[in-house]
Amino acid sequence: MLVRDAMSTMVLTIGPTHTLRQAARLMSARRVGAAVVHDPDTCGLGIITERDILDAIGSGLNPDLETASTHTTTDVVFAAPTWTLEEAAEAMTHGGFRHLIVLDNDGPVGVVSVRDIIRCWAPARRHPAELVI
Repeated sequence: MLVRDAMSTMVLTIGPTHTLRQAARLMSARRVGAAVVHDPDTCGLGIITERDILDAIGSGLNPDLETASTHTTTDVVFAAPTWTLEEAAEAMTHGGFRHLIVLDNDGPVGVVSVRDIIRCWAPARRHPAELVI
């Protein structure tokens, strides 16, 4: 199975000046665990995750004053839609992260997460009464 088969095509893109609270609200509303951060001044893409926001707030930073740019990972590993899920899982394991931005023709077309991969690899859900223990 390929990344394009598992990825979410709902790509939440925010700017570097969004506050952490704004980013969290948008991520919550879209029910996603990461947002692509596009900085038009550098033409670069980064990623901010729920963990980045949680770490910032947990360390006492003000989510209304802190901007996404300060907490964005810019040294990003990007996936291609044609990667296998094994390649994506290996990149995540090696890099210690849970989300990959999927690029096609130099633009983001999706995000694949550990959860997306598990959904593809896990057996079909069965009713609890059907589970054998």
